[in-house]
Amino acid sequence: MKEVIEKDGGKAGMCRVGHSFIKEQMRKEKAIFAGELSGHFYFRDNFYTDSGVIAALKVIQLISKKGKKLSELVEPLQKYYASGEINSKVENKGGKMKELAKKYSSGKISWLDGVRIDFKDWWFNVRASNTEPLLRLNLEAKSLNLMEEKRDEVLEIIRNK
Repeated sequence: MKEVIEKDGGKAGMCRVGHSFIKEQMRKEKAIFAGELSGHFYFRDNFYTDSGVIAALKVIQLISKKGKKLSELVEPLQKYYASGEINSKVENKGGKMKELAKKYSSGKISWLDGVRIDFKDWWFNVRASNTEPLLRLNLEAKSLNLMEEKRDEVLEIIRNK
């Protein structure tokens, strides 16, 4: 998303997962829109509401305006392969995140919300669930093979005791 937002003259940012963190940052930065990989979408013009209905109506409006199928509209945006959110029950969540940071120290590391590590062709984020005793992995890569390879590699570290 960052690439698309910046290409169209916008400013992309990141913050911790969770509606209270997102709404706070949106207000602070006067953000127009925010979204989470989990499918939550927030809109400034509707009091920073998390609304799937508004998101769906915006998509329907775009389909109607462009006269194209949804698959045709999203195809140019699908440049990466995503693992989806993968949950793992882990005893020492903080220790596992530190272990990942050490193993992947050649990447760009952020501790904004768990540990996020970016490389040229792939990235991942592992964070502790706010509501359950789990670590949550999200990983994207520029190819399906790389995504599957790195997903399995990171999961092996997370799930290995």
